[in-house]
Amino acid sequence: MEDQWYYVEAGERKGPVDIATVNELIANSSLGDDDYVWKKGFENWAKIKDREEFQETVAIEEVTDDLPSVISAEETSLAKLALDQNSIFIKIGADRGKNEVEYGPYSLDVIRKLFKEHRINGKTYIFVRGMSDWKMLAEVSDFTEIFEDSPPSIDDADKRLNLRKPFIARMYIESNKQVYVGVCRDISVGGMQVLVDHIPANIGEDISINVHPENTEHHFVAGGRVVRLLDGGQGFSFRFTELGEEAKEAIQHYLANG
Repeated sequence: MEDQWYYVEAGERKGPVDIATVNELIANSSLGDDDYVWKKGFENWAKIKDREEFQETVAIEEVTDDLPSVISAEETSLAKLALDQNSIFIKIGADRGKNEVEYGPYSLDVIRKLFKEHRINGKTYIFVRGMSDWKMLAEVSDFTEIFEDSPPSIDDADKRLNLRKPFIARMYIESNKQVYVGVCRDISVGGMQVLVDHIPANIGEDISINVHPENTEHHFVAGGRVVRLLDGGQGFSFRFTELGEEAKEAIQHYLANG
């Protein structure tokens, strides 16, 4: 097959593999932009950074250093983390013995309103980029300041709830050369939904997506097509068109183990 790639890792030629596998190796830092790749039709080996086929993955990786570092629970100030207009994700159902459903992203003002209307509470799980995992709203250090209320007590039974870590997606949109960050849900080897604030993608558009939770054993890169836009500009449904075996294994491991 023509789309079979070879690469050099630690001075050793490896392959053939498909392009999705090369993208995964770039994403997990096994290959850098100065490493060499080759496929049938090339006159010579080429550096990854010089090949158009890998520019989207390289662009996604370049923004990694700009993302906030993970902070500890003691340092979690919701007001400081939620600097973007819409950046707070919530998870409903985990504290009530029901199926977990993620919503968002919302602004801090909307979170205040939802709390005032008793649609969320201190035991509602939230996630903001920079956190290592979902946290109960009552665990943020500035709960009283934000909600003008005392946080509820959280016992060990509450904390033993089996929550899956959030899948963080970094999406590269070729049309405007921007990278967006969202939270994945309803994940399968066929596709997933991504919650993100007003991403400028259209139904039928192909995009590259880099899924990178804090538990990095699940990390993968994939290509796919937007098949549905969620109401309110809060995300989209995404069907995989390029998904390597390592990515499939990462998804299956996540679904089996959380």
